[in-house]
Amino acid sequence: MDVKNAFLHGELDREIYMNQPMGFQSEGHPEYVCKLWKALYGLKQAPRAWYGKIAEFLTQSGYSVTPVDSSLFVKANGGKLAIVLVYVDDLIITGDDVEEICRTKENLSVRFEMKELGQLKLFLGLKMDRTHEGIFLCQQKYAKDLLKKFGMLECKPISILMEPNAKMCEHEGKDLKDATMYRQLVGSLLYLTLTRPDISYAVGVMSRYMQNPKKPHLEAIRRILRHVKGTIDYGLLYKKGEDCKLVGYCDADYAGDHDTRRSTTRYVFMLGSGAISWCSKR
Repeated sequence: MDVKNAFLHGELDREIYMNQPMGFQSEGHPEYVCKLWKALYGLKQAPRAWYGKIAEFLTQSGYSVTPVDSSLFVKANGGKLAIVLVYVDDLIITGDDVEEICRTKENLSVRFEMKELGQLKLFLGLKMDRTHEGIFLCQQKYAKDLLKKFGMLECKPISILMEPNAKMCEHEGKDLKDATMYRQLVGSLLYLTLTRPDISYAVGVMSRYMQNPKKPHLEAIRRILRHVKGTIDYGLLYKKGEDCKLVGYCDADYAGDHDTRRSTTRYVFMLGSGAISWCSKR
């Protein structure tokens, strides 16, 4: 669901004044200013004020904020769940408590001006496909746009993500004339790791050199793009009917970084068939 004019619903918790808007100046008191009672678009406090308003509404409706994510609200009722995820003015509503979900949607429509967008299919570059096997999450369109943006759409795909035994160093190689493209590449690939745990380690290694990237680093990041080209339809499959057993794996090397002699650790947690949390960091 989408909230129309979301920021205009937020109420301010401090005194804020603004100049009289053009076309509405007071002829008798041109030096007066306006005191704001509610938020406006462009106001720095507007997002926080809107979050306070929607959080207050959901809390009064019986939802509780999860300690992991302040934008995730959960309501448990007799073993059933209703879940609301808030992203600015977009709301994802899910769960297995159908009655509570319908009630929440009705209450939201009464309190705010809402627009129902139907079944969730695309959200922030993430594509959700419902198949006979379960739910499949991928970023295929985002990956294609990424390859097109950096001129790698027609590149030759490769299966090996990083060269075997490749040792990246901070000061080896020629300086890049402009490091902006390298930083954009790393940032874009970091977002791709939302559904691609398989590239998390390689992207994490290349993110260490964003401050002063060299030519070998750029070649390595392009290699990752070539691997993405060959695995563009990869994603996460959450199979239905699987036993929801939580399993975690963790590993680390020993002083693997050549510059700092620090270790790299990584972990992944699986719930049923799909990964729900993963990390790779120095």
